[in-house]
Amino acid sequence: MSTSVVVTGLGIASPNGLGTKEYWSATLEGKNGIGRITRFDPTGYPSQLAGEIDGFEAGKHLPQRLLPQTDRMTRLALVATDWALEDAGVKPGSFADFDMGVVTASSSGGFEFGQRELQRLWSLGSQHVSAYQSFAWFYAVNSGQISIRNGMKGPSGVVVSDQAGGLDALAQARRQIRKGTPLIVSGSIDASICTWGWVAQGASGRLSTRTDPSRAYLPFDADASGFVPGEGGAILILENGSAARQRGAKIYGEIAGYGATIDPKPGSSRGPGLRKAIELALADAGVGARDIDVVFADGAAIPELDRIESEALAEIFGPRGVPVTAPKTMTGRLYSGAAPLDVATALLAIQEGVIPPTVHTAAISDYQLDLVTGAPRRAKVRTALVLARGYRGFNSALIVRDFRESSNN
Repeated sequence: MSTSVVVTGLGIASPNGLGTKEYWSATLEGKNGIGRITRFDPTGYPSQLAGEIDGFEAGKHLPQRLLPQTDRMTRLALVATDWALEDAGVKPGSFADFDMGVVTASSSGGFEFGQRELQRLWSLGSQHVSAYQSFAWFYAVNSGQISIRNGMKGPSGVVVSDQAGGLDALAQARRQIRKGTPLIVSGSIDASICTWGWVAQGASGRLSTRTDPSRAYLPFDADASGFVPGEGGAILILENGSAARQRGAKIYGEIAGYGATIDPKPGSSRGPGLRKAIELALADAGVGARDIDVVFADGAAIPELDRIESEALAEIFGPRGVPVTAPKTMTGRLYSGAAPLDVATALLAIQEGVIPPTVHTAAISDYQLDLVTGAPRRAKVRTALVLARGYRGFNSALIVRDFRESSNN
């Protein structure tokens, strides 16, 4: 039997709540974290809304020496890691250095830090550029800083596959644990709400240009016209299931299955790859469609992409055959941080027996989705499917399930 890989700790930083307790309460209440950008003046930009994290003061959580070295996303990631380790009951010193690794995802790297230093280069000259620019902008910086701060010398890396990357990172962490590493810190925190990052994101043509936060991001809705970006995500502690149980850890659930595909190039005779990714994840988990209790949708809010996702779900589960939700309508799409936050939310749904709602949206009847809207839905949630897609055709699917149920089979 393959090694069971479980989640023992959660660290959440979200536009509608800092920390797991605050985020979960806000999500069940339907609290919207989307609003007009405050980190810079968005006047003159076509898109002016984002999911921003309010009230985060890095200096209250991190040593002062780290602040000049780090971008906002890294500071959030370091603090979320501290919260996740504490939640897991793990003190890094209680594990051997090489028994702990880090695998995160990134979509853009430390854009805000990079923008500031490039502005100094252009306006003041190279002698005014921080030496930390050499790594603070880099995609792998979160993995590196988490490793250094916690003395983690085991397998480490970063996955870059846009919004699918958060699931791909968790899958890579699962592989490393199955190879023998006892503990991996994984997931993603992304944050690039700065003018440089905003222009780069806007180039995709997928951002909503609406100014009403309650009508800007509407996946599966007749008024869908693009998504709202956000910052944040989740860091998860993954461990060998047997070892976690032996040390008496609280176990949120098991990473049970994973599948990934790439869409064909435009004009190809082959269809989209999302359905295949779901089928691969089901096979990897050893479950059938009837075993899935809820789907956490990618929810692109691009009509063509919404159609592809709804068709894949209808083909696999049948018309309205499974509850579907997209809580990211409260936060915006957090790039590589979105899917780990969905995984964390799915694990909380399993623990609490409730499916959080998709706010502001009413699904088109033709999509044949049982979309959970308005209010949370009480349900026995044992197994959840999380979907994520990235720009240029990345598709990933991950299945989490109740470890109490799976370990009794």
